[in-house]
Amino acid sequence: MSLVNSYAVQNATTPLAPFQINRRTPGPEDVQIDILYCGVCHSDIHQARSEWGPSIYPMVPGHEIVGRVMSVGANVSKFKTGDLVGVGCFVDSCRTCPSCQAGEEQYCDNGMSATYNGYEKDKKTPTYGGYSTQIVVDHNYVLKVSEKLPLHAVAPLLCAGITTYSPLRKWNVKKGDKIGIIGLGGLGHMGVKFGVAMGADVTVLSHSPSKEADAKAMGAHNFLLSKDAGAMKQYAGYFDFLLNTVSAFNDYNEYLNLLKVDGTMVLVGAPPVPVPVSGFSLIGRRRRLAGSLIGGIRETQEMLDFCAEHNIVSEVEVIPISEINEAYERVLKSDVKYRFVIDCASLKQ
Repeated sequence: MSLVNSYAVQNATTPLAPFQINRRTPGPEDVQIDILYCGVCHSDIHQARSEWGPSIYPMVPGHEIVGRVMSVGANVSKFKTGDLVGVGCFVDSCRTCPSCQAGEEQYCDNGMSATYNGYEKDKKTPTYGGYSTQIVVDHNYVLKVSEKLPLHAVAPLLCAGITTYSPLRKWNVKKGDKIGIIGLGGLGHMGVKFGVAMGADVTVLSHSPSKEADAKAMGAHNFLLSKDAGAMKQYAGYFDFLLNTVSAFNDYNEYLNLLKVDGTMVLVGAPPVPVPVSGFSLIGRRRRLAGSLIGGIRETQEMLDFCAEHNIVSEVEVIPISEINEAYERVLKSDVKYRFVIDCASLKQ
């Protein structure tokens, strides 16, 4: 066991504060990682404040982790000391269910082991996340990171990146497809970059006119102001595919009307209350409404390699850990372009 510095919440109402945790001694299948950067995801806030059901405290959030290998176990051959690596939203799964066997560990029938606010395979030992200086993870759940890209901007790819990449791949978005990215935030801006790199005709849909310049700078071909009823009417039946990244309440029926026959809208944002859907929004043009979580290890590695090939990273603001509580409040106010990333060297001071 090793004692490492972290920031944790003690319950749903306390701020994040310095806290020391024990990391297990690396076993023969493990990789010990010196964490360099960790992204701040909106889901960190939800879980820290127990908004998605009972949380496990004390909690060290963080599941967008990049760092360098400090040591590897005797049975580990694909990583070595000094390698750049990443850890995403989960650190283990049952490995035997149909989902795990298919490389879709995120849908593990027996429940994946979340990187934090979860339990290891023994169902007893709490997991602690990336707001810390080190982590020990089974090598099967560690990802290779290219030396080509700025590491601080890679961190959010481990959640925001794979969350948007996975549905684009699953629904076979390709050159010439007309796709819409609903919302230009931490998730949406990654959807734009991926869609453009895949050759699609990309439109950003946002209620904020101030987002147009950023959307175009990221490569979007069009911008649709979603609160402009006239503009929305002009786009009726236009899109092959819509990726809805909005976590606030929004009218799914209004967006479904923008799809062509056989078009699909995929949800990756999770509004806090149920959203009504009219059957007629789907029936009339054989449209589909679907959802997507993250991706499995194999697909996440594919995404990281795709990013290295196409020079794709997140737009980030790097902060010291001392500013994490302020960062949480700024996320809630949408006052970030487009993802906060913690410089974990600040935890060593």
